[in-house]
Amino acid sequence: MHGPSTYVPQTGITRWLDSRLPILRFSHDTMMTFPTPRNLNFWYAFGAILTFCLGVQIVTGIVLAMHFDPSGAVGAVPGSSNAFDSVESIMRDVNYGWMMRYIHANGASMFFLAVYIHMFRGLYYGSYKAPREVLWILGVIIYLLMVATAFMGYVLPWGQMSFWAATVITNLFSSLDQITGGIKAGSHIATWLWGGFAVGPATLNRFFSLHYLLPFIIAAVVGLHIWALHVPGNNNPLGIDVKGPQDTVPFHPYYTAKDAFYVGLFAILFAFLVFFAPDFVGNPDNYIPANPLVTPPDIVPEWYLLPFYAMLRSIPQKLIGVLVLGGAIVTLAFIPWLDTSRVRSNRFRPLMKQFFWLFVLDCLLLGYCGDLSVDAVRFGIPMVWVARLGTAYYFAFFWLVMPIIGLIETPKPLPDSIAKSVLGNTAAAPAE
Repeated sequence: MHGPSTYVPQTGITRWLDSRLPILRFSHDTMMTFPTPRNLNFWYAFGAILTFCLGVQIVTGIVLAMHFDPSGAVGAVPGSSNAFDSVESIMRDVNYGWMMRYIHANGASMFFLAVYIHMFRGLYYGSYKAPREVLWILGVIIYLLMVATAFMGYVLPWGQMSFWAATVITNLFSSLDQITGGIKAGSHIATWLWGGFAVGPATLNRFFSLHYLLPFIIAAVVGLHIWALHVPGNNNPLGIDVKGPQDTVPFHPYYTAKDAFYVGLFAILFAFLVFFAPDFVGNPDNYIPANPLVTPPDIVPEWYLLPFYAMLRSIPQKLIGVLVLGGAIVTLAFIPWLDTSRVRSNRFRPLMKQFFWLFVLDCLLLGYCGDLSVDAVRFGIPMVWVARLGTAYYFAFFWLVMPIIGLIETPKPLPDSIAKSVLGNTAAAPAE
């Protein structure tokens, strides 16, 4: 879709650099003149918003790492630790440390909010279908890396919820012993993560190292993700291929201006959360120093992992619960081959559209169930059974609904081209 380069060096320096390291040509062709479908809507701005979030998390994370003490050793205050005390010191003693910490902590929530919208948009418009399978799989890998990074970051403040979340999640690996038998691979993995025989100071050091490393790996995979996007080009809300220059506009200034506007709106919402409700998505138990002798009444992860936590907790057998949890994420990588429809966008698939919105509601319901205690009852109904039904529909949507509906559904007629859909019968000239 990209076509031949249109970059022309204008000065002697740029000609010299272009012949040795054509980075200016690369930037010009990928961010300036790249032909982009002219009908991309608001939901396509979340790629730029996610890039903004990643940059914010890396910058604030580096600043916080300069002042954080990744030690679980006993701190100055009885019952606290150096890690817990260093977080409080960042908040109280470091210039603008409170702001860096709140931006970083709330930035994780905003990052996941944006990535879930990005993923649901991809599902709705069929952005995973050929020839964009690799693009989708790289996105799933980025999501996995984000989950790992967020979990390890949640442990670092070394409060009650941090400690017990680390204990619960790392213990899940021990269930793999039922598969590996005498090798006890699961226990070995858990012991390696702990750096001992239980969660402790060595665990905190390991998690801090990995939490610092993974964002740079995410940035590298994001680079591959963008590269994979630029090979076939953007999908669009209609889900039809670009027929010619009349269907596209240059990325700059059309989409740079549009993305900048929506990034600005997102930043306003982000700033409101940071300055007016910084603890809105936090857990008050994490302001209590970690105590291995006192278990919180309800151990819950951050909101963005609640649907998967609900799946895990709804299964009474530990190993099966772990396999369901892993399968829920691994399933995402197979979506390009599970959807059998020849039509990409759900705009033209009336039956699939209904199942899609049921799936969105199902994910919200699972998140709600994950936030409740395991024995919660609503309207006389045990919520653990609601979580089980939600888990069943999650897998049914991908492994039954997608393949079957694609075969039996009669989609609506597709437009002849993007330009005709946008401009009607008016002759569309290529944008300059």
